[in-house]
Amino acid sequence: MITAKQLRELLQARPFKPFRLCLSDGTHYDITNHDSAFVTRNTVEVGLNLDPDGFAEYVARCSILHITKLEDLPEGVTS
Repeated sequence: MITAKQLRELLQARPFKPFRLCLSDGTHYDITNHDSAFVTRNTVEVGLNLDPDGFAEYVARCSILHITKLEDLPEGVTS
């Protein structure tokens, strides 16, 4: 089971390593920098369609209970 603490540690890691959140419904979200997601106790808010300045067009709210796995992405992956 993936926890909020594990997700927060991944986002705060230095250097940051891009990763993918895979959800139980088959969708996935790529986290390409530490500012593109925000962790709460039960959810992860993922910024989508980031502009060149890193601002999200909209946000996907993902329940941590529905995260089935985390996958490393190759270094240099951008949104």
